[in-house]
Amino acid sequence: MRRDDERPDRPRIRRDDRDVDSTGSGFYVSLDGKILTNNHVVEGCRRMIVDGREEVEVLVTDRENDLALLQHDVTRKPGEIARFSPDAPRLNSDVTVVGFPLYGLLGGLNVTRGVVSSLKGLKGNETFIQISAEVQPGNSGGPALDSRGYVVGVVQSKLNALKLSRISGGIPQNVNFAIRRRVAMEFLRAQGVTFETGEDRTPLDPSDLAEQAQKFTVLLECIK
Repeated sequence: MRRDDERPDRPRIRRDDRDVDSTGSGFYVSLDGKILTNNHVVEGCRRMIVDGREEVEVLVTDRENDLALLQHDVTRKPGEIARFSPDAPRLNSDVTVVGFPLYGLLGGLNVTRGVVSSLKGLKGNETFIQISAEVQPGNSGGPALDSRGYVVGVVQSKLNALKLSRISGGIPQNVNFAIRRRVAMEFLRAQGVTFETGEDRTPLDPSDLAEQAQKFTVLLECIK
């Protein structure tokens, strides 16, 4: 495998951008270049492009838990892969979402902050946690990080406010979901992926956290 020394720079705009059908986010989880994202980011795609440069292979998908594992032909340094939180997220704890929402309109890496609003998803679904950090199209598959910069979830969706307003008569505010870190870790273990868990440490300065996350978060483009 080659070294990806150019990776810290933001994705370049490719000449064939007009062929891209959709975009999402992902993050490196192993030193041999494996990337975790959502199944719905890769579903139906003929080609997947990472950071506007090269193709990545879809190794395995899990439609039920909306996860997918990709292989990029690069090697990573220890500081260039995400680490999972050693403990479960706590209610009202800080969370930061990192990814590439509305890519082409907003441009590069985007960071939003919030809290863990609920430890369950819709109707008590324990696959998810609810977060208040803003999520937009293109954030799907990116990491949700705790204050130490460790993964507590994989960003999955934003509640459809307009659809729900027709049912309830009210417009829900900033209701977003991430797949629990436990579910993601179990998925990786089942695939034999060697991932890392972080050690306990003091919270990072928000700017340092974003700088760290930039090293392992990637733009994914789908060509159908």
